[in-house]
Amino acid sequence: MNAAEDYLLLGLRLGKHVEGLVDAYYGPQDLKDVVDEEPPVHAAELAADAVQLRDSLPDGWLRDQVNGCATYARVLAGEEISYSDEVEGCYGVRPQRTPVSVYEEAHAELDELLPGEGSLSERRQAWRERHRCPGAQAIAVLEDLLPVLRARTEALLDLPRGEQVKLEPVADEPWWAFNYYQGDLCSRVVLNTDLPTSGLDLLKLGGHEVYPGHHTEHAVKEQLLIREQGKIEEGIQLVPTPQAVLSEGIAETGIEVVLDDAGKEEAYAIIRRHGLELADPELAERIAKAGERLGTVGLDAALAIHEDGSSLEEVEAFVCRWSLNTPEQAKHSVRFVTDPTWRAYVITYSAGRDLCRAYIGGDPSRFRTLLTEHVRIGDLRAAAR
Repeated sequence: MNAAEDYLLLGLRLGKHVEGLVDAYYGPQDLKDVVDEEPPVHAAELAADAVQLRDSLPDGWLRDQVNGCATYARVLAGEEISYSDEVEGCYGVRPQRTPVSVYEEAHAELDELLPGEGSLSERRQAWRERHRCPGAQAIAVLEDLLPVLRARTEALLDLPRGEQVKLEPVADEPWWAFNYYQGDLCSRVVLNTDLPTSGLDLLKLGGHEVYPGHHTEHAVKEQLLIREQGKIEEGIQLVPTPQAVLSEGIAETGIEVVLDDAGKEEAYAIIRRHGLELADPELAERIAKAGERLGTVGLDAALAIHEDGSSLEEVEAFVCRWSLNTPEQAKHSVRFVTDPTWRAYVITYSAGRDLCRAYIGGDPSRFRTLLTEHVRIGDLRAAAR
């Protein structure tokens, strides 16, 4: 048994404790069969196994991954670990609170961009409602947008032959969209058509979940790293590991890299062709950019709950105020950061975006590196300094 196989077994065994912890597995089937047939291994034993494996590895990407597993196993076993230490141990990034002044500045900018009567939250919700895409139409719009994104992505790097994406509508789910990478270069992407979605939202979603985001990363790395280089450790996607920060960072920043002005105009034409309002794309992009600065509200909420002991009601009010969301949306955000599987994951979106954006630095070849190699969080942090 080599270190890569030990890592895959460790991840699969952790996954037997928490549903959804293994986001995807497309490694050797015989290893999965072993874990499926054995009884669950106690979390404390898995933590010890993870520490032993980590300490036997040279400094590198795999050691970082195993350290994330070790941290999560310790939490699962009931060890007293602070929330910040848990997040840093899993993801290699220590959570920091965002000054409220950042949110105040974002609100001030949005207030200018969205003039009119009513509160800022009401005006923002009205803007979204005005540009809403009916749920039954969303999949059709997304299907037409993907070829544009695929072509722009393929101009940056070769996509593996045979890669494919299946789009499906779903309802009554707590999330907006999800990429289920199934291996064999195939993703199943589902969209919750219950939630309000605009044409520009669908463009961003296509970039995040498919081209050049999650599907592209997983398919390209399956081809290059597993099939061509034999790095089977790539064959598992685990929630509490640094790999997730990189993956969300790729998904959050990729569309900025591959979609030039001509590509945007082509995408906008598709959105309008479906009868969706898109009168001022430049204004919509400025609103989205200002709103991006509110993306750390969820992490602040998690810190307030897990480190300050704030009540759920207090934190829901905080989220509602600064995220400009409805009370129902705020409750959903708080549920996410209190879920045992996802409570630490909230950092991956904003940290991944900021770290990958700094690493790329406007150079498409650096983005190609993120899609094709095992890049460590330390490499991203070094670029952000």
